Amino acid sequence: MNIEQVLAMDEYQIFDRKSIQVAPTSLSDLICAFANADGGTVAVGISDKTKRIEGVDAYLPKVNELLRVPIDFCNPTVPVETEMVPCVNADGKPDHVLLMKVEASPLLHANQADEAFVRVGDKTKKLSFQDRLTLMYAKGLRHFEDEPVYGATLEDIDLDFVAEYVHRIGYTKTAEEYLRQNKNFVNGDKISTAAILLFGKNPQHFFPRARIRFIRFDGIEAKVGKDMNVIKDVIFEGRILNQVQQAVDYIKIQMKERTYLGKDAVFVTEEEYGEFVRTEIVVNAATHRDYAIMGTDIQIKMFDDRLEVDSPGSFAGMVKKENIRYTHFSRNPKIAAFLKDYGFVKEYGEGVDRMCRELNAIGLPDPVFDNNTFILKTTICSAAYEKLPIGQTKVTDSGEKLVFAPKDIGVSGTNIAIAQQEVGDSAKKLVFAPKDIGVSGKTMEFEKIGLQDILKLCETRNYNQATIDNIIKLYEDIELNQIFNVTYICRTLSCSSSAAGYIMLKLRTMDVVVPVRGKGKGQYRFKYKSEM
Repeated sequence: MNIEQVLAMDEYQIFDRKSIQVAPTSLSDLICAFANADGGTVAVGISDKTKRIEGVDAYLPKVNELLRVPIDFCNPTVPVETEMVPCVNADGKPDHVLLMKVEASPLLHANQADEAFVRVGDKTKKLSFQDRLTLMYAKGLRHFEDEPVYGATLEDIDLDFVAEYVHRIGYTKTAEEYLRQNKNFVNGDKISTAAILLFGKNPQHFFPRARIRFIRFDGIEAKVGKDMNVIKDVIFEGRILNQVQQAVDYIKIQMKERTYLGKDAVFVTEEEYGEFVRTEIVVNAATHRDYAIMGTDIQIKMFDDRLEVDSPGSFAGMVKKENIRYTHFSRNPKIAAFLKDYGFVKEYGEGVDRMCRELNAIGLPDPVFDNNTFILKTTICSAAYEKLPIGQTKVTDSGEKLVFAPKDIGVSGTNIAIAQQEVGDSAKKLVFAPKDIGVSGKTMEFEKIGLQDILKLCETRNYNQATIDNIIKLYEDIELNQIFNVTYICRTLSCSSSAAGYIMLKLRTMDVVVPVRGKGKGQYRFKYKSEM
């Protein structure tokens, strides 16, 4: 990264500027905030208000003091990479700016005063006690399932059910001995949250919303008021095992099945949602929900074209939308291990990948994961809905409507309104209307800006070959209508956050991307050809 790139970047989630006069305590807050969130880069030696280049060469003692900040002022120590970027300072003299690059950390970092911070947009936010606890749960440094339940006693545990469980796993001692001697389910007179949720006589007495709610809608959207279209609303309570079993069974009852005469004159029954997929989406929600969020429950919403599962909580640990298929992290390891003993978890970490493979095998797109505030929504499409031919473009990001789009139309699901027009006797034609460009109800063809068009723009701006190669790789990775940001670029190109920010800057400078409204700061998509 050169000084022009540093100056061109705006302060945002993973980038900030600081004067060389910054206090070590202030710098430590920023470094901890980056480490506790998505990582980031701080450029030292530039005024964060006026972008005046002060440089650092004339302040060697101060530079050495700031270099010690990640060790002396952060607990635990934050690993930081540094780089000196040549520049000309405000006085016209050769100088340098110090870049301090921080990676996202699996640990919780605090300053000398034991205050923790997190980066939110272009601000550094101090965490309250509850926020800090929530972050520790999310990072797996502490598990809510281990917290003692106020007022609970051994009388609240169904020892007969525990006895059935210990027999199942081959444990030879008594039920009470198992609880006291294994996984800290019971410690003295303290009963853990996991013990109540897994073995309790009435878990909802202590956790009223630790339950699963199934809602069936008539149509492809949820309506309210006089147009309310809820046709089934069922709540499953009891222990987690009971909830999962009942919810999975109920989905099977409510879903459609199509029977037809297949090859060799043998009747074939095609289920709307395959057994593994419908089981995994429920088990995943029950296993990884944030039970510390007590104001809502897991909600399974069945529409005519899709199944949505809303689970309280966000992505756990280092899991993100981009890596969820291959990254495993248990927010509630005791609950996960328990469900594995009952055959609901086959192998740790295989669930999402196997769901994707099974859906793709029948021509359907991957599940869509959308983290909105404190709810993680997972959406899978119905086998009864129009499928994608195997190998075609799949939906890779969430949107207001889930779209299953033929590749020749090229839409992949973000900010799409859908209408259907009857064509002939039985065929249906999809009409796609992207809301952010104001099209409504018109049959149009949307196509991402061509690579050759982008290369011509790169040439006119004299971009170097390394930059062009990175732009090509990013372009080929990102599908039409897919939303992406600097963090996504960083992962796709395996580059630093500052280099990713530079690529995004080049795309914006060429005017080949547009910001996506309503999806948070710094979210973009490639333009359509019609928008150029």
